[in-house]
Amino acid sequence: MTLRIRLLLMIGVSMLLLWGGVAIWMLHDLEREMQRTLDQRLEMSAHMVAGLMSQNPAAWDGRAGKAGVSTLSVPEAVKGLACQVSLRGEVIARTPDAAPEAIAMAGIGFADRELKGEHWRSYTLDKLGLRVTTADRLTERNTLLRNVMVAAIVPFIVALIGSLMVLWFGVGNGLRPLERLRQVLASRTPDALTPIQNAPMSRDLLPLVDTLNHLLARMSETFSRERRFTSDAAHELRTPLTAIKTHLQVACITHGLEAAVAMDYAEEGVARLQRTLSQLLTLSQVEGAFSWEDGHLAEANEVAHLAMRDAAPDAPERIELDSDASGAVLALPQALAVTALRNLLENALRHSPAKNSVRLEVRHGPDTISFSVCDRGPGLGDDELALAMQRFWRRGSGRGSGLGLSIVAAIAERFGGSFELLQRSDGGLEAKLTLPRKKQVPSN
Repeated sequence: MTLRIRLLLMIGVSMLLLWGGVAIWMLHDLEREMQRTLDQRLEMSAHMVAGLMSQNPAAWDGRAGKAGVSTLSVPEAVKGLACQVSLRGEVIARTPDAAPEAIAMAGIGFADRELKGEHWRSYTLDKLGLRVTTADRLTERNTLLRNVMVAAIVPFIVALIGSLMVLWFGVGNGLRPLERLRQVLASRTPDALTPIQNAPMSRDLLPLVDTLNHLLARMSETFSRERRFTSDAAHELRTPLTAIKTHLQVACITHGLEAAVAMDYAEEGVARLQRTLSQLLTLSQVEGAFSWEDGHLAEANEVAHLAMRDAAPDAPERIELDSDASGAVLALPQALAVTALRNLLENALRHSPAKNSVRLEVRHGPDTISFSVCDRGPGLGDDELALAMQRFWRRGSGRGSGLGLSIVAAIAERFGGSFELLQRSDGGLEAKLTLPRKKQVPSN
């Protein structure tokens, strides 16, 4: 069922129920008023006849007991109206439709009776010795009432049909902007992710167009992220794979020490390949819609100790910890916090002389917790600082995948934190990672 037909049915049925109820109410009141009006006509007719006859009582007294009954003429326009006048129990005047036997049955006031197979509505008045009975044939009343109702219902039905026709075209005209939007979407190519131009659109469709544009923007970002991941993987995995293949070929055609060295190089290449893949997957998950909820509270000091253990498992003394954030909890999963801090520590250890230590400072504020990793390496120039957080950037031919700082920046951005690299005045580099702190829920 189309939207147009659905709207027409909903509005049409609502109108039919509403106006049908109004029409039934109106017809009921109309019937009641007509019955009351016709009864008043009977009553007024009886009073009028009684009043006219009472103006000359001697003439009518003289007719009592005489043979014959005066016949009252009734115009053809009021056919179905009967009248009968009696004096001291004798009928002295009546219309052709009136029956003498009605006298015995007539009671004062209104009454419904059946005479000669026909139903009548009568009114009887007793005044100055005269009994005047006026009556309406109910068949004539019902015909009159039916004609009045038809006259009232036919315009209503015509108006309802006309309203539905106007509603059909009105709904079609109102849905025309939606149809134009459908045509715009149908004419777009599958890879077209540019925003929909909403200038010619109806104002009622602007929220829909804005939502579609937001969806297209998210889809474009997702596709861009996937293409970038594919491109990065193809670019970065080609070199270690080629090196591994070369070393394995050397190991196959040599023996002894040369083969062992080749196998060591191949193993080192596999480790580098594995690390690069792990870093790429981590970066892709952080930037995507992947849920990292791991159920562990990211307590700041615990995150620091876990990152220190992972970054320097063989030489933990190279990292000095200075923390005042005991009990402070980060507003992000523990796994991501440890990953980001471990990358910073590994990078600092890699560029610091072996005899020098790396300092890790943890400071807490009302809403944030900051991790500062200070090394005593050569530092970076201004141009190098601008390139350091780009993917796969490595200083010279340095080791690593070139993704560590990119992952740190992505984690900080995703959870509303910040990450910056600063030159230290006494030499070396400071990597400062600021992450949001979990708000404390007050206990009752």
